[in-house]
Amino acid sequence: MESLSIAQKQKANERHHRAEVMIAGEQLRLRLHDGKLIKDRRYHLRTYPNCFVAKELTDWLIDHKEAPDRETGIRLIQKLMDHFIIHHVCDEHFDYKDAKLLYRFRKDDGTFPLNKDVKVFLRGQGLYEKLISMEDSILKVREENSVKYQRTFLGCEMIDWLILEGETANRKEAVELCQTLLEDGIIQHVSNRHNFYDGNLLYQFRINFRRRRRLTELLNENSTRTLSDSPDSPFCLRKLNPEQNSSSFLSVQPNKEIKTVSAVRRSSVTSLAGGPSSYFSLSPSLGLPPTVECNPKSVLKRPVTNEEILSPGAPYVKKTLTIVGDAVGWGFVVRGGQPCHIQAVDPGGPAAAAGMKVCQFVYSVNGIYVLHLDYPTISSLIMTGPRTLVMEIMEAVE
Repeated sequence: MESLSIAQKQKANERHHRAEVMIAGEQLRLRLHDGKLIKDRRYHLRTYPNCFVAKELTDWLIDHKEAPDRETGIRLIQKLMDHFIIHHVCDEHFDYKDAKLLYRFRKDDGTFPLNKDVKVFLRGQGLYEKLISMEDSILKVREENSVKYQRTFLGCEMIDWLILEGETANRKEAVELCQTLLEDGIIQHVSNRHNFYDGNLLYQFRINFRRRRRLTELLNENSTRTLSDSPDSPFCLRKLNPEQNSSSFLSVQPNKEIKTVSAVRRSSVTSLAGGPSSYFSLSPSLGLPPTVECNPKSVLKRPVTNEEILSPGAPYVKKTLTIVGDAVGWGFVVRGGQPCHIQAVDPGGPAAAAGMKVCQFVYSVNGIYVLHLDYPTISSLIMTGPRTLVMEIMEAVE
């Protein structure tokens, strides 16, 4: 069977991220309508329907803890503008300006571009909603190679269902639809190794369309790389002086030397970043200062294998941690692979409060066994999961 190439995976990741931005944008639009922030407004003797004032939206983002400061709020809405979700009512401003200017969601004025990618996204969303609402849905929690996966289905099951429900006319059309959904990052093979086939391979919906997105997720470009291709990720531990400089953190190396890192948010689990200058994996148009790669060495004193951790009588104890993310993340960094370990913990973050420590090994994430996975995969599981994170970790007994 044909395996997915790195280029195909990267393309799917990019389209998956665009889908996540669309979902987050739509969730924000509905919330703003409910909050009466979007309404008809009159300006220069003309009435503009379904608009919001930029400055009022920035205030709303801060008041509702969707953005820690105005700068972040501006970058969040600019992200939506870059993806053609929001625009200035007269298209005079292509940058989001924190001022008394009128903007509008393109979905509210019928200018949202229904290109091929958007149509595939909407088709995938419709299928997901239909499947998730059925009493005896083919979407189930299934296990493969001792790993449990959410929202899974067999390839042949999906084909049968599509034909039975009249979604496609025949098996060939159904296979082509599923292949397109996979290429657009909506579904995937559970281990992300294969294309779609009408057989007994196990697939899952990569997107949980019903999950409430935090807007700060928009600033995380999930560009998954293989472990061998991924450089060591830097990390931030605590702010230097929150009152004076909101973008300055301390990073501690194994030799206890202190380095200053320019950043705009705590690294939660963004160890899937692509390189030293893409630690936060933000769009270059956001105008962020370059970051510095810190702590390139593992905090582990020696390599540890899964067999060593799981062997009878091993000096490791399993603990369950429940971590509720705050406005800037969960406050830790995962690194390594098979098994992954905790590379850094923010002393003032939610993870530290839950009892997380460096050198612990990640056993499961939200009920999914992950000892055999690498850190980009685990990071993706965390970033696309709920705000309340349940992790099982293996800690060495001293």
